[in-house]
Amino acid sequence: MFDQVLSALTTVVIGVGVCIFYFWGANWVLDRLLGGDDQTSKQDGLRTSIRPWIFLFPALFFLSLYLIYPVFATVWLSLFDSSGKDFVGLGNFIWAIQDGNFLQSVFNNLLWLIIVPIGATVFGLVVAVMADKLWWGNFAKSMIFMPMAISFVGASVIWKFVYDYRSGDSEQIGILNAIVNGMGFEPQVWLQIPIWNSFFLMLILIWIQTGFAMVILSAALRGIPEETLEAARIDGANDLQIFFSIMIPQIFGTIIVVWTTITIVVLKVFDIVLAMTNGQWDTQVLANLMFDWLTRGVDFGRSSTIALVIMIAVLPIMIWNIREANKEEGTR
Repeated sequence: MFDQVLSALTTVVIGVGVCIFYFWGANWVLDRLLGGDDQTSKQDGLRTSIRPWIFLFPALFFLSLYLIYPVFATVWLSLFDSSGKDFVGLGNFIWAIQDGNFLQSVFNNLLWLIIVPIGATVFGLVVAVMADKLWWGNFAKSMIFMPMAISFVGASVIWKFVYDYRSGDSEQIGILNAIVNGMGFEPQVWLQIPIWNSFFLMLILIWIQTGFAMVILSAALRGIPEETLEAARIDGANDLQIFFSIMIPQIFGTIIVVWTTITIVVLKVFDIVLAMTNGQWDTQVLANLMFDWLTRGVDFGRSSTIALVIMIAVLPIMIWNIREANKEEGTR
């Protein structure tokens, strides 16, 4: 434990030290090259123009190294066979649209895309509205937000105990089966029930993302002018009418941003499926299928093809989300 803490502190100190040295050194070199007592206004302007790019260079370099280069490398590998040596053109894409596991993964991803963003956004909105009416609302918000601090794998381990099944006469330690057993019904292997097992996995992500939706939507609700709500009450509107006719229209843009943000998370879902079922019993999703082909199948071509499908699916939503955020920022 002490060694890990010491290693972390050492890494932080070295990292901060390198950053300070880089910025100080870059400024020193720039001032020596384009500085001096005989500097002209042209040199001063050139130095001012170059300085931001020097500071941005590390971020741009690592962005290119870890994001831009892998995209082009993935596109290139998707055109080759499993070894990455023999060119097959669009062969991997043809395989994808004919492969049963790939099509099952696409279907499961669509289910996740429909259910998780809607479920997390709706629950988050309901909690945001209801918590403000309770004296212990802040405590409730804290409890609901807490799963956001848990990793996907950690959340999966927690929910494994919820869905746990023991065969024979063994005592059921899973909460769900303990409840079912206590009600006089037979315990179930929840994660092996077709279709329903995917819903049980989705519930984990909804549980995690509801806190995110609640925080963003709660802030948006607080931005609604109180005069608008008071005017609606004076006109005789009840709470439901105020909610659907006043609140929802005024925060609709925020609701869409929350929904699209969760949608992007869903498209990349991997940890939960890997930790809970590893894609068995028809619960496979695209990210997990890509991981399987990369590590077990050792097929760089097919795994790269699946990665491109995920990227193509994410890009339009991400671009739309950024454009909407920029529009909202421009109207302020």
